[in-house]
Amino acid sequence: MFQPFSLNIKGDLRTYTRPQVMGIVNVTPDSFFEGSRTMDEDAIAVRVSKLITEGADFLDIGAYSSRPGATDISVEEEIERLRVGMRVLRSISDSIPVSVDTFRAEVARIAVEEFGADIINDISGGDGDTDMASTVADLGVPYILMHMRGTPATMQTMTEYTDVTAEVLSNLSVKLRKLHLLGIADIIVDPGFGFSKTIEQNFELMRNLNTFSILGVPILVGISRKSMITKTLGITSTDALAPTVALDTIALTKGASFIRVHDVLPAVQSVKLFELTTD
Repeated sequence: MFQPFSLNIKGDLRTYTRPQVMGIVNVTPDSFFEGSRTMDEDAIAVRVSKLITEGADFLDIGAYSSRPGATDISVEEEIERLRVGMRVLRSISDSIPVSVDTFRAEVARIAVEEFGADIINDISGGDGDTDMASTVADLGVPYILMHMRGTPATMQTMTEYTDVTAEVLSNLSVKLRKLHLLGIADIIVDPGFGFSKTIEQNFELMRNLNTFSILGVPILVGISRKSMITKTLGITSTDALAPTVALDTIALTKGASFIRVHDVLPAVQSVKLFELTTD
């Protein structure tokens, strides 16, 4: 069941009493879902405007594709892509909270200090850059702590677990304690669906999602159009909207605080119906 939570966004302590919808903006040429790719300023503007109009509570912008086998890019290229994306985004809205999807501390610092980002979303959970935790502590921004093993290139060779739920929980719990000791107050956890997990393990995590509430922090679920859906149903990501909505709704019933999606309007509608059918 949903638990209210608060986040400090640039000195403004905001309390959230319903699940939040986070819309995805990919300023990349190779993200796994073609419909989310926006490389030029006009395309970025159209997508950002659409997500905000449809009711996104947060936006998550990424300039480094984390799909399996994606091309590695330099820090400089990631920063330049973000520079363009954030400039366009902030010209459309200077108030919507924005998380930047990066595992690099240097990128995180520039995104917050120069580009106006509010949150750091780290798919590596701090393992991709040992300076990330101290950087986030210094920046004083909320941090999305995701579980992953290895890198996007190697993660699907690292799926050996005795008990995937217990091991993911343990990993996140240890990291949470370290982050709290550094003074990072606002942390959101993401079990990392699709990252170093098999399809079966993804569904096991979803079945047990409510157990993540013992961590005492908001839970983010990102399963939009992912292979746990497409491979299970034998469809492409283009045809995966309806099952994404179904699985996101299940996540809401199991305590998800955020659903991170490519398609904002159906997610907003799902949250509304969820609110009307729960105490």
